[in-house]
Amino acid sequence: MENFIVSARKYRPSAFSSVVGQESITLTLKNAIKNSHLAHAYLFCGPRGVGKTSCARIFAKTINCSQITSEFEACNECESCKAFNENRSYNIHELDAASNNSVDDIRTLIDQVRIPPQIGNYSIYIIDEVHMLSANAFNAFLKTLEEPPAHAIFVLATTEKHKILPTILSRCQIFDFSRIKVADAVLHLKYIAEKEAVHVEEEALNVIAQKADGAMRDALSIFDQIVSFSGKEISFDHVIQNLNVLDYDYYFKMVDAFLEGKVAEVLILLNEILEKGFEGQHFISGLSAHIRDVLVGKDAATIQLLEVSDSVKQKYVDQAKKCPLDFLYEALKILNQCGINYKTSQNPRLLIELSLIQLSQIIELKKKGIAEIENSKKLQKINVSVDDNSQKSSGNVSYQANSETVMSDSKKIYGDKQVVSKETTSPKSKIGYTTTVSIKQAMQSGIKKQVAENKESQKESSYNTEVIGKESFNSKQVLFKLKDFVKAKNKSERIRLALTVNSPKVLEDFKVVIQVSNPLQEDDVNSVKGEVQNYLRRELNNVKIELTTEMLKTTSKKRVFTDTDRFNYLCEKNPALGVLKQKFSLDFE
Repeated sequence: MENFIVSARKYRPSAFSSVVGQESITLTLKNAIKNSHLAHAYLFCGPRGVGKTSCARIFAKTINCSQITSEFEACNECESCKAFNENRSYNIHELDAASNNSVDDIRTLIDQVRIPPQIGNYSIYIIDEVHMLSANAFNAFLKTLEEPPAHAIFVLATTEKHKILPTILSRCQIFDFSRIKVADAVLHLKYIAEKEAVHVEEEALNVIAQKADGAMRDALSIFDQIVSFSGKEISFDHVIQNLNVLDYDYYFKMVDAFLEGKVAEVLILLNEILEKGFEGQHFISGLSAHIRDVLVGKDAATIQLLEVSDSVKQKYVDQAKKCPLDFLYEALKILNQCGINYKTSQNPRLLIELSLIQLSQIIELKKKGIAEIENSKKLQKINVSVDDNSQKSSGNVSYQANSETVMSDSKKIYGDKQVVSKETTSPKSKIGYTTTVSIKQAMQSGIKKQVAENKESQKESSYNTEVIGKESFNSKQVLFKLKDFVKAKNKSERIRLALTVNSPKVLEDFKVVIQVSNPLQEDDVNSVKGEVQNYLRRELNNVKIELTTEMLKTTSKKRVFTDTDRFNYLCEKNPALGVLKQKFSLDFE
């Protein structure tokens, strides 16, 4: 029986050209070899499985090759390359810093660095997981890393650059490896599948590449796992079944049900998904990603951001045509909130169901909102026509058929208070107004002043009907009522300070003066002057109350800084101090 070698080892890159998804880094290293600009220390950092150690080995092999090709790749024919390929090279040393992280291990490495290479020009030391070195080991390594022998080159590799001391980083050329793109991973998996004579669907390869999350080594491990499960024929169904991945079709069906408002179908689909063993949070995350992909497919310029096969990409484009933009934005907001609250929820399934119901109602609520707007526009046209008719008549106008409509519109002009005419006999009888101004006229800029005057007279008349008393009051009562007003009307802290920080004054003819300290407070009081005045009239039962403001005069005397100034100031208060100083010839010191 032939020994099986996993694909991650069997197809490990052996040349710069075979490295997947790191073209910029491999090109930089080849140019450094071409121009003989080799640094003494390199730091390769990035996520797992993206080729850091592989690039370090290829680099070490190439710089010691005696017959470098025209493309600056190792020849694989010289003695150095053969020794490297057979794992017997004494010029390339690999150290695992996770298990050799003490000062003694670094001392051994420093002693080893002094030995020159037997074959080739350089001794290369590859230290993997270098962030695992202790702080003392890092400090012991600093001098050698900064000034190694001419034949020594260090290549450090790590997945956590932030854990490395800045003094180490400053001595290295840093190369940041990126995650492998889904498209690049799919191409490499296709190449390996052809080498292994495995027939696999492109959609299945896309799922494998997405599941690997940018790590080529993980993608190859998943590929081997699927081959063991399915044999030489790999389908999309086999992949999602083995990897426990939710099928795209569930998400497409779910969104279609949202658009049609089918709450029952949505809940049945959710139940089916949960019965298959998928976690609720996993489903919410997948649905959010699906909505995002639909949004990306909405614009031809962003379709390239979809990391799926061409057939699935077309499905996203087709569904994007049916989804309004505001629906997608609202759906993402609801799903994001659901994901945030999932871990703290005592009933996660109910939380998901409520979110899905909200998603199913987005389109319906939007239709209702449009209908209400259209109805309000029609109603406004009717009101305007009624006002046009009222403008032709003279004197007070009363409306019988459209009384509620006219009253609602008059509130916009005259305020919330309405005046009932003396001719009114019941709430359902004719409603009269002390002055008549049509809505159409109110919308024109030429009569704004007239509307404001009518509004003030309307309010005054309304309070004359509600408040008829002329009871006396004092400043304490006013201050108490002002505090009540702030609480009752839920006013801001600025309004509260403007009204109550200084005690009000009560003058003749029931005039209430609010004392303010600065113009800003005066503006705040004026912004609520009408409300406060009406509130005080009602609460204090006095229709004659008039509210005004008064700026307090601040008197500031010259500040005393010197001892002489202080003494003169005290002498003004007590002249005996001056006599005492003169009689005893006293001095300040």
